[in-house]
Amino acid sequence: MKKNVLVFPCGSEIGLEINNALRFVKGYKLFGGSSVSDHGKYVYQHYIDGIPNIDAPDFIDHINEVVKRHHIDYIFPAHDSAVLKLAQHQDVLDAEVITSPKETCEICRSKKKTYEYFADSLFVPAMYRTADDIAGYPVFLKPDVGQGSKGVALAKTRSELEYHMEKNKDLLALEYLPGKEYTIDCFSDFNRELKFVGMRERKRIKSGISVNSASLEPAAVVRKIAEEINQKLNFRGMWFFQVKEDRHGEFKLLEISPRIAGTMSLYRNKGINFPLLSLFDRQEYKLDVIENHFTIEVDRALINRFTLDFEYERVFIDFDDAITKDEKINPLVMMFIYQCINKDIELVLITKHARDIRETLTHLKVDHSIFSDIVHITKEDDKHKYIKNEKPSIFIDDSYSERKMMKEMTGMPVFDLDAIECLIDWRN
Repeated sequence: MKKNVLVFPCGSEIGLEINNALRFVKGYKLFGGSSVSDHGKYVYQHYIDGIPNIDAPDFIDHINEVVKRHHIDYIFPAHDSAVLKLAQHQDVLDAEVITSPKETCEICRSKKKTYEYFADSLFVPAMYRTADDIAGYPVFLKPDVGQGSKGVALAKTRSELEYHMEKNKDLLALEYLPGKEYTIDCFSDFNRELKFVGMRERKRIKSGISVNSASLEPAAVVRKIAEEINQKLNFRGMWFFQVKEDRHGEFKLLEISPRIAGTMSLYRNKGINFPLLSLFDRQEYKLDVIENHFTIEVDRALINRFTLDFEYERVFIDFDDAITKDEKINPLVMMFIYQCINKDIELVLITKHARDIRETLTHLKVDHSIFSDIVHITKEDDKHKYIKNEKPSIFIDDSYSERKMMKEMTGMPVFDLDAIECLIDWRN
Protein backbone atom coordinates (compact mmCIF):
# COMPACT_ATOMS: atom_id res chain seq x y z
CA MET A 1 0.00 0.00 0.00
CA LYS A 2 1.06 3.56 -0.65
CA LYS A 3 2.43 5.60 2.24
CA ASN A 4 0.86 9.04 2.62
CA VAL A 5 3.27 11.92 3.17
CA LEU A 6 2.30 15.39 4.40
CA VAL A 7 4.68 18.27 3.58
CA PHE A 8 4.25 21.38 5.75
CA PRO A 9 4.49 24.22 4.88
CA CYS A 10 4.46 22.95 1.32
CA GLY A 11 4.95 26.30 -0.47
CA SER A 12 8.40 27.00 0.99
CA GLU A 13 11.51 26.44 -1.12
CA ILE A 14 12.07 23.34 0.99
CA GLY A 15 8.51 22.10 0.39
CA LEU A 16 8.86 22.61 -3.37
CA GLU A 17 12.11 20.62 -3.41
CA ILE A 18 10.47 17.76 -1.49
CA ASN A 19 7.72 17.73 -4.12
CA ASN A 20 10.28 17.59 -6.93
CA ALA A 21 12.06 14.75 -5.17
CA LEU A 22 9.03 12.56 -4.47
CA ARG A 23 6.27 13.31 -6.98
CA PHE A 24 7.29 10.55 -9.40
CA VAL A 25 8.15 7.94 -6.75
CA LYS A 26 5.80 4.96 -6.64
CA GLY A 27 4.65 3.88 -3.23
CA TYR A 28 4.13 7.38 -1.82
CA LYS A 29 1.25 9.84 -2.09
CA LEU A 30 2.07 13.48 -1.43
CA PHE A 31 -0.12 15.96 0.43
CA GLY A 32 0.84 19.62 0.69
CA GLY A 33 -0.29 21.55 3.75
CA SER A 34 -0.18 25.28 4.35
CA SER A 35 -1.31 27.94 6.81
CA VAL A 36 -1.50 30.63 4.13
CA SER A 37 -2.28 30.69 0.43
CA ASP A 38 1.06 29.93 -1.17
CA HIS A 39 2.76 28.47 -4.24
CA GLY A 40 2.09 24.96 -2.95
CA LYS A 41 -1.44 24.96 -4.34
CA TYR A 42 0.01 25.27 -7.86
CA VAL A 43 2.34 22.33 -7.27
CA TYR A 44 0.64 19.79 -5.00
CA GLN A 45 -2.26 17.84 -6.48
CA HIS A 46 -3.51 17.12 -2.96
CA TYR A 47 -3.40 20.53 -1.29
CA ILE A 48 -4.67 21.23 2.24
CA ASP A 49 -5.01 24.86 3.30
CA GLY A 50 -6.28 26.42 6.50
CA ILE A 51 -3.78 24.72 8.81
CA PRO A 52 -3.17 27.04 11.79
CA ASN A 53 0.15 28.80 12.24
CA ILE A 54 2.61 26.70 14.23
CA ASP A 55 2.31 29.12 17.19
CA ALA A 56 -1.47 28.69 17.38
CA PRO A 57 -2.63 26.71 20.44
CA ASP A 58 -4.60 24.28 18.27
CA PHE A 59 -1.82 23.64 15.73
CA ILE A 60 -0.89 20.13 16.89
CA ASP A 61 -4.55 19.09 17.29
CA HIS A 62 -5.29 20.35 13.77
CA ILE A 63 -2.28 18.48 12.34
CA ASN A 64 -3.54 15.31 14.00
CA GLU A 65 -6.97 15.89 12.43
CA VAL A 66 -5.31 16.18 9.01
CA VAL A 67 -3.30 13.03 9.73
CA LYS A 68 -6.44 11.11 10.66
CA ARG A 69 -8.55 12.42 7.76
CA HIS A 70 -5.96 11.66 5.08
CA HIS A 71 -4.32 8.62 6.72
CA ILE A 72 -0.93 10.36 6.83
CA ASP A 73 2.02 8.12 7.67
CA TYR A 74 4.87 10.67 7.57
CA ILE A 75 5.20 14.43 8.01
CA PHE A 76 8.01 16.35 6.32
CA PRO A 77 8.62 19.70 8.05
CA ALA A 78 9.57 22.26 5.39
CA HIS A 79 10.62 25.23 7.53
CA ASP A 80 13.07 25.53 10.43
CA SER A 81 10.36 26.53 12.91
CA ALA A 82 8.12 23.69 11.76
CA VAL A 83 11.01 21.26 12.20
CA LEU A 84 11.40 22.24 15.84
CA LYS A 85 7.68 22.39 16.65
CA LEU A 86 6.87 19.02 15.14
CA ALA A 87 9.95 17.35 16.60
CA GLN A 88 9.03 18.62 20.07
CA HIS A 89 5.54 17.09 19.73
CA GLN A 90 6.46 13.82 18.05
CA ASP A 91 5.22 11.86 21.07
CA VAL A 92 1.64 13.15 20.62
CA LEU A 93 1.54 13.19 16.82
CA ASP A 94 -0.14 10.28 15.04
CA ALA A 95 2.36 10.30 12.17
CA GLU A 96 6.13 10.04 12.10
CA VAL A 97 8.03 13.32 11.67
CA ILE A 98 10.88 13.08 9.18
CA THR A 99 13.64 14.88 11.05
CA SER A 100 16.14 14.23 13.82
CA PRO A 101 15.30 13.85 17.53
CA LYS A 102 13.99 16.94 19.31
CA GLU A 103 17.20 17.48 21.31
CA THR A 104 19.15 17.77 18.06
CA CYS A 105 16.52 20.08 16.57
CA GLU A 106 16.56 22.33 19.64
CA ILE A 107 20.31 22.74 19.51
CA CYS A 108 20.35 23.38 15.77
CA ARG A 109 17.52 25.94 15.88
CA SER A 110 19.62 28.22 18.12
CA LYS A 111 22.97 29.36 16.74
CA LYS A 112 24.07 30.28 20.25
CA LYS A 113 23.28 26.76 21.52
CA THR A 114 25.04 25.29 18.47
CA TYR A 115 28.23 27.28 19.01
CA GLU A 116 28.21 26.53 22.75
CA TYR A 117 27.59 22.81 22.12
CA PHE A 118 30.64 22.66 19.83
CA ALA A 119 32.69 25.21 21.79
CA ASP A 120 35.67 22.86 22.02
CA SER A 121 35.77 22.30 18.25
CA LEU A 122 38.23 24.21 16.10
CA PHE A 123 35.63 24.92 13.42
CA VAL A 124 33.47 27.16 15.63
CA PRO A 125 33.83 30.91 14.96
CA ALA A 126 34.61 33.29 17.79
CA MET A 127 31.47 34.52 19.58
CA TYR A 128 31.81 37.76 21.54
CA ARG A 129 29.73 38.11 24.70
CA THR A 130 30.45 41.81 25.22
CA ALA A 131 31.84 44.66 23.13
CA ASP A 132 34.94 44.68 25.35
CA ASP A 133 35.80 41.17 24.14
CA ILE A 134 36.21 42.38 20.55
CA ALA A 135 39.81 43.06 19.62
CA GLY A 136 39.15 44.22 16.08
CA TYR A 137 36.42 45.02 13.59
CA PRO A 138 34.41 44.25 11.51
CA VAL A 139 32.24 41.71 13.31
CA PHE A 140 29.26 39.88 11.89
CA LEU A 141 25.85 40.14 13.57
CA LYS A 142 23.03 37.66 13.13
CA PRO A 143 19.94 36.59 15.10
CA ASP A 144 20.22 33.64 17.43
CA VAL A 145 17.11 32.13 15.82
CA GLY A 146 16.46 32.84 12.18
CA GLN A 147 16.87 31.64 8.63
CA GLY A 148 18.21 33.06 5.41
CA SER A 149 19.87 36.44 5.74
CA LYS A 150 17.03 38.10 7.66
CA GLY A 151 18.28 40.44 10.37
CA VAL A 152 22.00 40.08 9.67
CA ALA A 153 24.37 43.05 9.74
CA LEU A 154 28.06 43.91 9.52
CA ALA A 155 29.39 46.19 12.24
CA LYS A 156 32.59 47.99 11.22
CA THR A 157 32.93 49.97 14.44
CA ARG A 158 31.91 49.72 18.08
CA SER A 159 29.29 52.42 17.58
CA GLU A 160 27.73 50.43 14.72
CA LEU A 161 27.76 47.34 16.92
CA GLU A 162 25.99 49.17 19.76
CA TYR A 163 23.46 50.64 17.32
CA HIS A 164 22.45 47.23 15.94
CA MET A 165 22.49 45.53 19.35
CA GLU A 166 20.21 48.22 20.76
CA LYS A 167 17.72 47.59 17.93
CA ASN A 168 17.82 43.81 18.35
CA LYS A 169 19.11 42.38 21.60
CA ASP A 170 18.84 38.85 20.16
CA LEU A 171 21.79 39.44 17.83
CA LEU A 172 24.98 37.40 18.22
CA ALA A 173 28.31 39.14 17.63
CA LEU A 174 30.55 36.77 15.73
CA GLU A 175 33.92 36.59 14.07
CA TYR A 176 33.78 38.07 10.57
CA LEU A 177 34.35 35.44 7.88
CA PRO A 178 35.33 37.07 4.57
CA GLY A 179 35.84 33.94 2.44
CA LYS A 180 33.73 31.66 0.27
CA GLU A 181 30.62 29.97 1.64
CA TYR A 182 29.77 26.27 1.31
CA THR A 183 26.91 23.94 2.17
CA ILE A 184 27.62 20.35 3.10
CA ASP A 185 24.67 18.03 2.47
CA CYS A 186 24.64 14.93 4.68
CA PHE A 187 22.67 11.78 5.33
CA SER A 188 22.76 9.62 8.46
CA ASP A 189 20.87 6.35 8.81
CA PHE A 190 18.95 4.89 11.75
CA ASN A 191 22.21 3.42 13.09
CA ARG A 192 23.72 6.96 13.17
CA GLU A 193 26.12 5.99 10.43
CA LEU A 194 27.10 8.92 8.22
CA LYS A 195 26.31 7.52 4.78
CA PHE A 196 26.89 10.57 2.59
CA VAL A 197 28.75 13.89 2.61
CA GLY A 198 28.39 16.23 -0.37
CA MET A 199 29.95 19.68 -0.64
CA ARG A 200 28.69 22.55 -2.79
CA GLU A 201 29.82 26.12 -3.14
CA ARG A 202 27.19 28.81 -2.60
CA LYS A 203 28.32 30.90 -5.55
CA ARG A 204 25.44 33.37 -5.63
CA ILE A 205 23.08 34.03 -2.73
CA LYS A 206 19.80 35.93 -2.79
CA SER A 207 17.80 36.59 0.39
CA GLY A 208 19.83 33.91 2.14
CA ILE A 209 18.99 31.29 -0.51
CA SER A 210 21.72 29.79 -2.67
CA VAL A 211 20.51 30.49 -6.21
CA ASN A 212 23.71 29.32 -7.90
CA SER A 213 25.62 26.38 -6.52
CA ALA A 214 28.17 23.90 -7.85
CA SER A 215 29.18 20.48 -6.55
CA LEU A 216 32.69 19.88 -5.22
CA GLU A 217 34.61 16.90 -3.95
CA PRO A 218 34.44 17.37 -0.16
CA ALA A 219 37.75 18.47 1.31
CA ALA A 220 39.23 16.14 3.92
CA VAL A 221 38.77 18.75 6.65
CA VAL A 222 35.09 19.13 5.68
CA ARG A 223 34.54 15.37 5.97
CA LYS A 224 36.20 15.50 9.38
CA ILE A 225 33.86 18.31 10.48
CA ALA A 226 30.85 16.33 9.21
CA GLU A 227 31.98 13.23 11.11
CA GLU A 228 32.51 15.20 14.32
CA ILE A 229 29.09 16.85 14.09
CA ASN A 230 27.45 13.49 13.36
CA GLN A 231 29.25 11.89 16.29
CA LYS A 232 28.21 14.55 18.80
CA LEU A 233 24.64 15.13 17.62
CA ASN A 234 22.05 12.43 16.96
CA PHE A 235 20.87 12.84 13.36
CA ARG A 236 18.30 10.77 11.49
CA GLY A 237 17.97 11.10 7.73
CA MET A 238 18.90 14.24 5.79
CA TRP A 239 20.70 17.19 7.36
CA PHE A 240 23.18 19.85 6.33
CA PHE A 241 25.59 22.40 7.69
CA GLN A 242 27.16 25.53 6.28
CA VAL A 243 30.71 26.74 6.58
CA LYS A 244 32.58 29.85 5.47
CA GLU A 245 36.28 30.58 5.13
CA ASP A 246 37.87 32.85 7.70
CA ARG A 247 40.66 35.30 6.82
CA HIS A 248 43.17 32.43 6.93
CA GLY A 249 41.12 30.21 4.60
CA GLU A 250 40.02 27.90 7.41
CA PHE A 251 36.43 26.60 7.45
CA LYS A 252 34.24 27.97 10.24
CA LEU A 253 30.70 26.83 11.05
CA LEU A 254 27.74 29.03 10.20
CA GLU A 255 24.83 26.77 11.08
CA ILE A 256 23.50 23.21 11.19
CA SER A 257 19.98 22.18 10.19
CA PRO A 258 18.23 18.77 10.46
CA ARG A 259 16.07 19.22 7.35
CA ILE A 260 16.05 19.33 3.58
CA ALA A 261 17.81 22.30 1.96
CA GLY A 262 16.15 23.73 -1.14
CA THR A 263 19.35 23.44 -3.16
CA MET A 264 19.75 19.77 -2.26
CA SER A 265 18.27 19.46 -5.76
CA LEU A 266 21.89 19.69 -6.92
CA TYR A 267 22.82 16.33 -5.39
CA ARG A 268 19.39 14.88 -6.17
CA ASN A 269 20.34 15.24 -9.81
CA LYS A 270 23.56 13.36 -9.07
CA GLY A 271 21.50 10.47 -7.72
CA ILE A 272 21.19 11.42 -4.02
CA ASN A 273 17.46 11.84 -3.36
CA PHE A 274 17.56 12.98 0.28
CA PRO A 275 13.78 12.98 0.95
CA LEU A 276 13.41 9.49 -0.52
CA LEU A 277 16.44 8.18 1.37
CA SER A 278 14.96 9.63 4.57
CA LEU A 279 11.65 7.83 3.97
CA PHE A 280 13.43 4.57 3.19
CA ASP A 281 15.46 5.00 6.38
CA ARG A 282 12.23 5.29 8.42
CA GLN A 283 11.26 1.91 7.06
CA GLU A 284 14.73 0.70 8.11
CA TYR A 285 15.80 -0.35 4.64
CA LYS A 286 19.47 -1.10 4.25
CA LEU A 287 20.71 1.78 2.12
CA ASP A 288 23.65 2.09 -0.22
CA VAL A 289 24.02 5.66 -1.45
CA ILE A 290 25.02 5.75 -5.12
CA GLU A 291 26.42 9.00 -6.52
CA ASN A 292 27.10 9.82 -10.15
CA HIS A 293 30.59 11.29 -10.23
CA PHE A 294 30.40 14.39 -12.35
CA THR A 295 30.42 18.08 -11.52
CA ILE A 296 27.03 19.74 -11.67
CA GLU A 297 25.97 23.36 -11.27
CA VAL A 298 22.46 24.63 -10.56
CA ASP A 299 21.10 28.11 -11.16
CA ARG A 300 17.71 28.86 -9.66
CA ALA A 301 15.20 31.50 -10.74
CA LEU A 302 11.50 32.19 -10.44
CA ILE A 303 9.18 29.91 -12.38
CA ASN A 304 5.66 30.83 -13.43
CA ARG A 305 2.72 28.55 -12.64
CA PHE A 306 -0.91 29.35 -13.36
CA THR A 307 -4.49 28.34 -12.71
CA LEU A 308 -7.40 29.13 -15.04
CA ASP A 309 -11.03 29.75 -14.09
CA PHE A 310 -12.43 27.60 -16.89
CA GLU A 311 -12.15 24.01 -18.09
CA TYR A 312 -12.03 22.68 -21.62
CA GLU A 313 -12.67 19.28 -23.16
CA ARG A 314 -11.21 19.79 -26.64
CA VAL A 315 -8.08 21.43 -28.05
CA PHE A 316 -7.77 22.61 -31.63
CA ILE A 317 -4.09 23.01 -32.42
CA ASP A 318 -2.04 24.16 -35.40
CA PHE A 319 0.95 22.20 -36.70
CA ASP A 320 3.59 24.39 -38.40
CA ASP A 321 5.42 26.57 -35.84
CA ALA A 322 3.13 25.23 -33.12
CA ILE A 323 3.74 21.51 -32.69
CA THR A 324 6.96 22.17 -34.59
CA LYS A 325 9.72 24.74 -34.16
CA ASP A 326 12.21 25.09 -37.01
CA GLU A 327 10.73 21.89 -38.47
CA LYS A 328 11.54 19.95 -35.30
CA ILE A 329 9.23 18.95 -32.45
CA ASN A 330 8.48 21.61 -29.83
CA PRO A 331 8.94 19.64 -26.59
CA LEU A 332 6.89 22.00 -24.43
CA VAL A 333 3.88 21.63 -26.74
CA MET A 334 4.28 17.84 -26.72
CA MET A 335 4.32 17.96 -22.94
CA PHE A 336 0.98 19.78 -23.07
CA ILE A 337 -0.39 17.32 -25.65
CA TYR A 338 0.40 14.32 -23.46
CA GLN A 339 -1.09 16.13 -20.48
CA CYS A 340 -4.31 16.39 -22.51
CA ILE A 341 -4.15 12.67 -23.30
CA ASN A 342 -3.78 11.88 -19.59
CA LYS A 343 -6.79 14.07 -18.81
CA ASP A 344 -8.92 12.60 -21.65
CA ILE A 345 -9.05 15.97 -23.41
CA GLU A 346 -9.73 15.57 -27.12
CA LEU A 347 -7.04 16.80 -29.55
CA VAL A 348 -7.85 18.03 -33.05
CA LEU A 349 -5.02 18.93 -35.42
CA ILE A 350 -6.05 21.69 -37.83
CA THR A 351 -3.36 22.67 -40.32
CA LYS A 352 -2.49 24.29 -43.62
CA HIS A 353 0.70 22.23 -43.88
CA ALA A 354 2.16 22.35 -47.41
CA ARG A 355 2.97 18.61 -47.58
CA ASP A 356 1.21 15.40 -46.64
CA ILE A 357 0.62 15.97 -42.92
CA ARG A 358 0.55 12.27 -42.03
CA GLU A 359 3.88 11.67 -43.75
CA THR A 360 5.38 14.63 -41.87
CA LEU A 361 4.03 13.36 -38.56
CA THR A 362 5.52 9.94 -39.26
CA HIS A 363 8.85 11.51 -40.21
CA LEU A 364 8.88 13.40 -36.88
CA LYS A 365 7.89 10.19 -35.04
CA VAL A 366 4.56 11.61 -33.89
CA ASP A 367 1.79 9.01 -33.80
CA HIS A 368 -1.22 10.57 -35.55
CA SER A 369 -3.56 8.43 -33.49
CA ILE A 370 -3.11 10.90 -30.62
CA PHE A 371 -5.44 13.21 -32.56
CA SER A 372 -9.14 12.40 -32.72
CA ASP A 373 -9.22 14.20 -36.05
CA ILE A 374 -6.76 15.77 -38.48
CA VAL A 375 -8.23 18.65 -40.48
CA HIS A 376 -5.94 19.45 -43.42
CA ILE A 377 -7.11 22.53 -45.32
CA THR A 378 -5.73 24.80 -48.02
CA LYS A 379 -3.76 27.95 -47.35
CA GLU A 380 -6.70 30.10 -48.53
CA ASP A 381 -9.29 28.41 -46.34
CA ASP A 382 -10.47 29.60 -42.89
CA LYS A 383 -9.97 27.38 -39.86
CA HIS A 384 -13.04 28.62 -37.99
CA LYS A 385 -15.29 26.92 -40.57
CA TYR A 386 -14.21 23.51 -39.25
CA ILE A 387 -14.77 24.17 -35.58
CA LYS A 388 -17.47 22.24 -33.73
CA ASN A 389 -18.70 24.05 -30.65
CA GLU A 390 -20.54 21.27 -28.81
CA LYS A 391 -17.71 21.00 -26.24
CA PRO A 392 -15.83 23.70 -24.29
CA SER A 393 -12.74 24.20 -26.47
CA ILE A 394 -9.55 26.21 -26.90
CA PHE A 395 -7.51 27.08 -29.99
CA ILE A 396 -3.69 27.18 -30.23
CA ASP A 397 -1.99 28.80 -33.21
CA ASP A 398 1.11 30.93 -33.76
CA SER A 399 -0.70 33.12 -36.29
CA TYR A 400 -2.21 36.33 -34.92
CA SER A 401 -4.69 36.61 -37.81
CA GLU A 402 -5.87 33.01 -37.27
CA ARG A 403 -6.34 33.61 -33.55
CA LYS A 404 -8.13 36.92 -34.14
CA MET A 405 -10.58 35.40 -36.62
CA MET A 406 -11.16 32.34 -34.46
CA LYS A 407 -11.91 34.52 -31.43
CA GLU A 408 -14.30 36.71 -33.41
CA MET A 409 -16.15 33.83 -35.05
CA THR A 410 -16.36 31.33 -32.20
CA GLY A 411 -15.63 33.23 -28.97
CA MET A 412 -13.41 30.42 -27.68
CA PRO A 413 -10.17 31.22 -25.80
CA VAL A 414 -7.19 31.42 -28.15
CA PHE A 415 -3.50 30.97 -27.27
CA ASP A 416 -0.18 31.78 -28.88
CA LEU A 417 2.84 29.57 -28.17
CA ASP A 418 4.18 31.90 -25.49
CA ALA A 419 0.99 31.23 -23.46
CA ILE A 420 1.30 27.42 -23.46
CA GLU A 421 2.92 27.70 -20.03
CA CYS A 422 -0.40 28.70 -18.42
CA LEU A 423 -1.96 25.47 -19.71
CA ILE A 424 0.61 23.19 -18.03
CA ASP A 425 -0.67 21.59 -14.83
CA TRP A 426 2.37 20.99 -12.64
CA ARG A 427 0.31 19.27 -9.95
CA ASN A 428 0.36 15.96 -11.83
